[in-house]
Amino acid sequence: MTEDLKNIIRKEADAILNIPLTDAYETAVNLIVKQVHHKKGKLVTSGMGKAGQIASNIATTFSSTGTSACFLHPSEAQHGDLGILRENDLMLLISNSGKTREIIELIDLARVLIPDIHFIVITSDENSPLSKGADVCLLTGNPQEVCALGLTPTTSTTVMTVIGDLLVVETMKKIEFNVSDYAKRHHGGYLGTISRERQNKE
Repeated sequence: MTEDLKNIIRKEADAILNIPLTDAYETAVNLIVKQVHHKKGKLVTSGMGKAGQIASNIATTFSSTGTSACFLHPSEAQHGDLGILRENDLMLLISNSGKTREIIELIDLARVLIPDIHFIVITSDENSPLSKGADVCLLTGNPQEVCALGLTPTTSTTVMTVIGDLLVVETMKKIEFNVSDYAKRHHGGYLGTISRERQNKE
């Protein structure tokens, strides 16, 4: 069993190493900085199912590192939550297939409300409807799921998470987010203690 577990780890690690790294990342980070930090909008993430859980996590990580962000459930958006969108907001949409109905519909609905809204997407298919509707497309490399059936989102969600981390970390560098900034957002728990200790040493 141990060897089987190592093989799963290898496959997921290989999938991460095979993420296509292009100039699209710089474009995406610059767009986030422009819309959120210069124009005072916010980053709104969205996705269905497991991709939605990753999108929610990305939003909270951005928020804790100085970039205002929130998660919008694509189904709830059709029942009034779309009203969270404001001028200068930017959307980060995640769909492995790039064909998720609720996400495609969300693009159309968002553009009715804010015609010039921008979209960054994370997907496996550069020719998908989601990709074609995006300003910036970040591809996953379409990794094979390590699930025994090849169906359950496993490797794909790992890769999505890493792509989110790439965006967060590069944005932190761009806005020069420091320990003092971090401490202001983390008052409790272990991270709050550590950040304050580091802040006091600087």
